[in-house]
Amino acid sequence: MQLGLLALLVFACARVIAPFVGILAWAAVLAVLLYPLHLWLARRIGKTWSAWLIGIAGVVLAVAPMVMLTASLSAAISSLITDLQNHTLTLPPPPPGLAELPFVGERMSASWATAAENVPATLAQHRSTVRSFTASLVAFAGKMATAELAFILSFVIGTILVAYGESVTRFTRRLAQILTRSADQGSRLVGLTVSTIRGVALGIVGVAAIQAALLGVGFFLIGLPGAILVTLVVFLLGIVQVPAVIVSLPIIVYVFMKEPLTPALIFGVWTFVAGLSDNFLKPLLLGRGSEVPMPVILIGVIGGMVVDGLLGLFIGPVLLAVAYMLFMEWLRGQQVPSSIDTESAPS
Repeated sequence: MQLGLLALLVFACARVIAPFVGILAWAAVLAVLLYPLHLWLARRIGKTWSAWLIGIAGVVLAVAPMVMLTASLSAAISSLITDLQNHTLTLPPPPPGLAELPFVGERMSASWATAAENVPATLAQHRSTVRSFTASLVAFAGKMATAELAFILSFVIGTILVAYGESVTRFTRRLAQILTRSADQGSRLVGLTVSTIRGVALGIVGVAAIQAALLGVGFFLIGLPGAILVTLVVFLLGIVQVPAVIVSLPIIVYVFMKEPLTPALIFGVWTFVAGLSDNFLKPLLLGRGSEVPMPVILIGVIGGMVVDGLLGLFIGPVLLAVAYMLFMEWLRGQQVPSSIDTESAPS
């Protein structure tokens, strides 16, 4: 009877918490990443002011731009839908730099010019596509608003966890020790989780940012059309573990076709080396300070991202790292039969 009531209580609590699992997971990840900064600031301005500063800075640097972007996108989508419904939509002529984009620039520029000359006819010709596109825009705006709210809640909860970091650390370590029935193994489990999350943030997101910055310098100096957009694409591809060479090699060919030989050659060497920089940066930074091999963490990053998106980027390697540690502990605790030793010994 008591076990049944306990199971019912756990089930009811799980139903209540289920909608917030993603938010709480992101809050935990943010707290782990921000806690070293909190400790550094706490030694200078105190724990309370440090937590307030991190919270305010997070709102200003992350939440505020997201709110502005979401509001701008919502206004643009609302205006576009109104123009489509009232048949008052107009298109500007194609920008001059569009035709200069590699491979597809001229075709896109010609199609844009044709559509701009007779917008109603173009919309009538693609009525089903426009209707589907409008519905997708509305759904996208709703998802953006939901994601914005979830991120704000995650950051607020993460800041609270940071403020009570010592208590949260003691609770987490004690829980891990109870679950593993070992003080040393529980502490190692908590330390492994923390080091894996920070290693992924540095080895995946950090490497993607460094590589995008290196490539972006070359894009801007050579005057590549849409350099900002291309740099952003490189950064996103780096996060999802797609080699930047896929983007950089076609751009190198385009620059060689458009620019003189000397600057094109310098750009080509710089871009090629920067495009391969993740091959030596990732082994240095990914899994740094962790007892888990880098391939295990990398598999967790890719598999977690495929299953759970951006959150899986952190959850996947943590799960595989914990499973790897527990498996190795179990393997070390197993007794090897003496008959195997006798058979495997050289005669």
